[in-house]
Amino acid sequence: MLIKLNNIIIFSLVAFFISWILYPLYIRLLKKYKMGKTIREVAVTGEESTIFSQMHEHKKGTPTMGGGIFLLIMALMIAASFLLQKYGIINNSLVTRTETYVLLFGFFSMGLIGLLDDRLNIKWHGKIKWLSARTKMIWMVIFAGFISRWFFSKLWVDYINFWPIAGKIHLGIFYPIITFFITISIVHAINITDGLDGLAWGLMTIILFVLGVITFFNSTFIATTVIGIIIASLVAFMFYNINPAKIFMWDSGAFALGGLLAPLLYMLNMRMGILIPFIILFALFIIDVASSLLQIIWKKYFKKKLFAISPLHHLFEHRGVSETTIVMKARFIQGILAAVTIIILFYQLNGVLLP
Repeated sequence: MLIKLNNIIIFSLVAFFISWILYPLYIRLLKKYKMGKTIREVAVTGEESTIFSQMHEHKKGTPTMGGGIFLLIMALMIAASFLLQKYGIINNSLVTRTETYVLLFGFFSMGLIGLLDDRLNIKWHGKIKWLSARTKMIWMVIFAGFISRWFFSKLWVDYINFWPIAGKIHLGIFYPIITFFITISIVHAINITDGLDGLAWGLMTIILFVLGVITFFNSTFIATTVIGIIIASLVAFMFYNINPAKIFMWDSGAFALGGLLAPLLYMLNMRMGILIPFIILFALFIIDVASSLLQIIWKKYFKKKLFAISPLHHLFEHRGVSETTIVMKARFIQGILAAVTIIILFYQLNGVLLP
């Protein structure tokens, strides 16, 4: 186990330092080609987004596509792992059928959708700005469907463990349907929450750390290494995204993180009751996306907005709470949720039932 931990630490440290060195070069490259942020013109409910435009006008032109480095670093680390395996330095590369194949597929497939969307947002052609919602959804459906099918058809998983409320509940053919919608929801939740400097990546760093600890104690060390590399990339990104941000993560980062997190949830579900603890751990994202969903529903059926602006973090911002305060308090709450989740999961790992 000590040797495995050393590998995880080494891969993570190398990923951090490469990311940290590359980001200034990447930012200069994005600035050179004028790949900067455009301000959202339309709200989620369809009308002109005047409040958002006023609050975030000062961020216009800030380089985006920060998540592109996440994808690059992971690709470099995978290539390095193949070389190290070839020369007998490590036993396994970072790509293994049992632990990381589907995690990396979700990470890269969703991340590439986001990267293309970011690119079109900056340099669109004609009347096409961003990938259309339909185009994005088609590709998300394809990739999310592959993830669900992999667990159902290749790994023969058809159950969800609702510990500590209940045990394994076999869902049969409904398992891939439910996990499909969960994948789409997780990706969108992270994307929607990525609206303030340091918010989404800060919360995701804490969440991935918790899940990394759990995968390590489940002896899935290669999956833990992948998580460690992503955490290292997020921490390096921190240096350049703290308010006022020099670069934004945007869809390329948010989609990639969601594409990894969903299959990681299903993988842990195979081994232990992770769903209920995950809902606790992911609660801030759920609340944020729920506020946007409520706004859309309210506007559709009652012909008026429930909130002045959504999602919730922008509402707080609109009411005068500083961006830094919102982000720091969100991280504080996420830390508490992480502690609660770890306590619950370690009770389970040790076979102790909660009273």
